[in-house]
Amino acid sequence: METREVLKKKFDEDKIEYILVQFIDINGAAKVKMVPVSHFDDVIDEGAGFAGAAVMGLGQGPHSHDMLARVDLDTYTVIPWDQGIVRFAADLFVDDKPYMFDPRQHLKKTLKDLESQGFVFNVGIEPEHFLVMKNDKGEIETWDPDQIDTLDKPCYDFKGIANVSNYLRDLMDGMDSLNWDPYQSDHEDANGQYEVNFTYADALKTADRYTFFKMMSSQYAKKYGAIATHMAKPFSDKTGSGGHIHFHLADAKTGKNLFLDNDDPRGLGLSTMAYNFIGGILEHAQALCAINSPTVNCYKRLQIGSGLLSTSSGHTWTPAFLSYGDNNRTQMIRTAGPGHLEDRTVSAASNPYLVFASYVTAGIDGIKRSIDPGDPFKGNLYELTLDEIKQRGIDILPQNLNQAIENLKKDSVVSDSLGVIYKEFVSLKEAEWEDYHKTVSKWEIDRYLTMF
Repeated sequence: METREVLKKKFDEDKIEYILVQFIDINGAAKVKMVPVSHFDDVIDEGAGFAGAAVMGLGQGPHSHDMLARVDLDTYTVIPWDQGIVRFAADLFVDDKPYMFDPRQHLKKTLKDLESQGFVFNVGIEPEHFLVMKNDKGEIETWDPDQIDTLDKPCYDFKGIANVSNYLRDLMDGMDSLNWDPYQSDHEDANGQYEVNFTYADALKTADRYTFFKMMSSQYAKKYGAIATHMAKPFSDKTGSGGHIHFHLADAKTGKNLFLDNDDPRGLGLSTMAYNFIGGILEHAQALCAINSPTVNCYKRLQIGSGLLSTSSGHTWTPAFLSYGDNNRTQMIRTAGPGHLEDRTVSAASNPYLVFASYVTAGIDGIKRSIDPGDPFKGNLYELTLDEIKQRGIDILPQNLNQAIENLKKDSVVSDSLGVIYKEFVSLKEAEWEDYHKTVSKWEIDRYLTMF
């Protein structure tokens, strides 16, 4: 645990002049106040004040008492793109009490309850995102400074990554300066799409880092005249962006990976606890989908049938099947290695604090109820028809936000996992669906204007 005295010395060493007090809204978007370093004690003891009704989904009206963001001293993060500024993730308080509409406070409570059961939830995340720019018509197109990122299968292409190497180096250098240990970056499956991987940590730390990664990518992209977007599906004909999570439960006292079993009779290196956790996720997957894919746009990414092959590269790489398997990317849950699971359905447009809180709750329900997920599927799900998939007892994820919200309403485990945020979340998402459903799109104009 850091102390204010130690951090004040760090301010001098790092020549810090300003503090960004940062929290998030219900969508996971970063919100901040900029505070002179001379007022550091204020944002520890009282907090930076906000009008909560001005922020999306925090359960306040214009009459509500001040929402105060108090910095978490363990999140000291020097801004690598701008000298003299440090960021602290903050927790929200109202009337001197933890404010549980705050997704970070909610995740902290969930993880504290989890620790009391003897567990730590360790999570890594793959932050896929696009670099885009707007043309003269206001339409987006991929940011392609050398005009060479045009391959149908651009994934890992040398020229494609060289095209933006300065941006990726800035990101990796910035992450390295923060001791995140970035270990890989690459050009992803779509033109203009990239990913930088960093080592996993406990769920709270990873959520804080992913939030900061989105802040960081936006600023480094701006340096080169680009826009970094973590929108799930910015282009109809290209692969969407996921925030795939890699995870396991660890023993709270020893740190031992509780999902690892090298004597696993199913041959995946997974323990009974891991299988039960998978069982819980699959049991609640259709409700979790509302949280893991919380925008109408996310469902352009979760395709089934011919949609799986609808991108210019030939695959969406986003399975919408409720299944698990070995090291097989056509599954919802992939066993990336012994004791190491990956869920590929989580969207880049999700709020990681809500995702992690609900996800681990669903998995723990599987452990408590000893839910067996059945045998792993080891074939290519993309090759099967929907009828063949259903014959194997494999269900699919919701295909739009409305379906997902209806599933969330029916699932008490997942709805309860959101705490007081549940009603606010459902209300906002129902309004989003209604607004989307009644909005006339360009596709409709192009298709129908002269047809009738």
